Amino acid sequence: MTQSIGILTSGGDTPGLNAAIRGVGKACLSHYGMHIIGFRDGFRGLMENRTMVLDGDTLSGILTKGGTILGTSRDKPHKMPMNGKVLDMTETIVANYHANQLDCLVCLGGGGTMKNALRLQQAGLNIVSLPKTIDNDVALTETTFGFDTALGIATDAIDRLHSTAHSHHRIIVVEIMGHRAGWLALGAGIAGGADVILIPEIPYQVEAVADAIKARKRKGKPFSIVAVAEGALTQEEFAEQQAVTARKKDKKAKEVVAEPELVYAERTLRLAHQLELLTGLESRPTILGHLQRGGTPSAADRLLATRLGTAAADLIQAKQYGFMVAARGESSTPVALEDVAGQVKTVPPDHPWVASARSVGTSFGD
Repeated sequence: MTQSIGILTSGGDTPGLNAAIRGVGKACLSHYGMHIIGFRDGFRGLMENRTMVLDGDTLSGILTKGGTILGTSRDKPHKMPMNGKVLDMTETIVANYHANQLDCLVCLGGGGTMKNALRLQQAGLNIVSLPKTIDNDVALTETTFGFDTALGIATDAIDRLHSTAHSHHRIIVVEIMGHRAGWLALGAGIAGGADVILIPEIPYQVEAVADAIKARKRKGKPFSIVAVAEGALTQEEFAEQQAVTARKKDKKAKEVVAEPELVYAERTLRLAHQLELLTGLESRPTILGHLQRGGTPSAADRLLATRLGTAAADLIQAKQYGFMVAARGESSTPVALEDVAGQVKTVPPDHPWVASARSVGTSFGD
């Protein structure tokens, strides 16, 4: 019998999503003769049973497009806003899965999507997932599609900021996405030649950052580029966050602790102001924001998304469900969703990228 496959994209939009949809869809259609439908706007579209047929015409020409033709949302199956209330809509989603006579649901997303995909698997659905996020923080995969494109955009921004920093003898503090993991700020900072890189994994001291900038000034370099991940914390903020988390864990035993709401832009503006006061150099903040997530995916992301997408089709054909397709070198491997969900791939403080940055004189403010 012909297998019927559903696919959705969830969480933030990411370059390469359409390439992945195309990879899954074309392999399922052309190679395995499956029927495939897409659900609009993530898990909400699945709950509301809003579908579109993904045939050859629909999948044609989307490889180079940014965003996702299916639309996306951050709605969770078990916490769905409905008429002013937040309801568990898992049963409705399960019913729609069966109403569409699906053999498997393919979920494209980041860490939150992996947790939601696992919940649906535990509710009895056949699930295969693909890892996407510009933050590169999905566990147990070497990389995620979207990361390479965002890395190029952030690096290009730093390249462009160098000229104004040099011309006006300024400090440019450029905020880069990444609230839990610093892969993007670290990679772009190294590639763009940032003088200071601040990431969540290495708490910093403002005074140490200022000292590094003043040392450059004494050497005749009265300008600096500071690449800061949006989730970077001072050592004091980090200690306070750890204490709050520990207290919540004591109260809630093994329950997952919700992260406190962080006002990233305010932190970046405060850092820029503090550095201006401490160094005597004019300081300007630049917040890249959603610019990093948009536009045409890079060749590397198109290739990665296509590879992982076709590997997902292979798993579905073999009826191997409950897995995320992880990147491993030039190949891929299935990783159990239960091993991925709830985990975050952070930057080890002794990672080779960090070591290389320190070797060329980059300060991490620690």
